[in-house]
Amino acid sequence: MEKRELICISCPMGCPLTVELEGQEIVNITGYTCKRGEVYGRKEVTNPTRIVTSTVKVEGGKSDMVSVKTREDIPKDKISECVKALKGITVKAPVRIGDVILSNVAGTGVDIVATKEV
Repeated sequence: MEKRELICISCPMGCPLTVELEGQEIVNITGYTCKRGEVYGRKEVTNPTRIVTSTVKVEGGKSDMVSVKTREDIPKDKISECVKALKGITVKAPVRIGDVILSNVAGTGVDIVATKEV
């Protein structure tokens, strides 16, 4: 039986989780203090994902950069491709919170959106 030790990042508690596996099947998850911890442990072992945050250049705004993020989490193995896709992007002001900066980043079906107004 394989055991994986994780720290839950679903809430500020940071619970230490132990996920026990038999082959690819999760047999037991312990250490969580809320339901989100169990969900996180299951997902992190089977399909790890992350929200990606970054910045892109802005033309003609009060600031020359705007913060952006993925609208939802993307597969962990797509993070590098996502960041590379953002590298050469410049948007024109005005930029509003929630504006789509890049659609379907890295073929994930997830959009990059602005998180601030410029």
